[in-house]
Amino acid sequence: MPKNKDAVSRYRWLDERLRNKRLPKPTLETLIDYVSKKMDADISRRTIQKDIQDMRQDPELNYMAPIVYERSSGTYRYADDSFSISNIPIEEADLQGLEIAIGILEQFRSLPVVQQFEDAILKIAASLKMNREALQHKGLIKFTRTSQYKGAEHITEIVDAIKNLEVIRIAYQSFDRNEPKEHWVEPYHLREYQHRFYLIGKSQQTRGGAVITFALDRVVKIWPTMKHFDEKNFDDASYFQHAIGITVHEGEPENVLLAFTPRQGKYIKSQPIHTSQQVVEDNSKECRISLDVVINPELTMTLLSYGAQVKVLQPAHLAVKLAAEAKAMMALYK
Repeated sequence: MPKNKDAVSRYRWLDERLRNKRLPKPTLETLIDYVSKKMDADISRRTIQKDIQDMRQDPELNYMAPIVYERSSGTYRYADDSFSISNIPIEEADLQGLEIAIGILEQFRSLPVVQQFEDAILKIAASLKMNREALQHKGLIKFTRTSQYKGAEHITEIVDAIKNLEVIRIAYQSFDRNEPKEHWVEPYHLREYQHRFYLIGKSQQTRGGAVITFALDRVVKIWPTMKHFDEKNFDDASYFQHAIGITVHEGEPENVLLAFTPRQGKYIKSQPIHTSQQVVEDNSKECRISLDVVINPELTMTLLSYGAQVKVLQPAHLAVKLAAEAKAMMALYK
């Protein structure tokens, strides 16, 4: 099971003491006393013994620390003087995850919750940048820089409005209009999807007060209204439960049955399209999966991205739609 925060701290202090060449090689009692003082707690003999064993052999930690016990002196040391658990390389996926997380945090420095930890964030960002550049220089790994989030400057104001149940007035420039349209919005939720942020809220200009999704990169301006709305029971998890992406249409989700080529099926099984994904059939000819989702543009674009590696078996109207798109694409190359 994952190690807790205290255990990770103990490993770090044990590593620090074992690497300290200015002090005599430590005995078990020395290590117990050192870690106890650093942790400001009484650490038991059994705990430190187990920590040493875990650092040596635990596959989950993957330190494989070369800790040697010298019986003649009753002391511990690293067999490799250059070893440190801090030098253990992390997986490429972990580095990419850090890159994305730091990229997001760097862009939202104006948020109070981020400002509290700005120094720590900047230190991590600098360290990550140096390590990334070193790896890239060696030709070991190449990162794609995280996209800049256009419209991110609106986030602080929107978050405050959501917390304070305040109606906001926005000028919104949709792609199908020549001029921005004004909306008075009850803001409920902010969501990120494919390097864009979206505001989900109720527009008071629409009939019945429909919930609408606004892309922040198309918000021209926001004004406070000094008007408030009653708290609504908006559950983002339920709202997006059956959606791929950000578009949620009215109506019940449909069962979508897809047939992938065996090779593409391996990727789909390792990275599901949606949380409802179920493998229906998997053999040498095809990999069939089912999804319970609403049919929206994001689903269509996702399926089109697989090209000839997937066939829609049901519903029929989705199969017809993709066939029409494929036919239109072919016409472009004639």
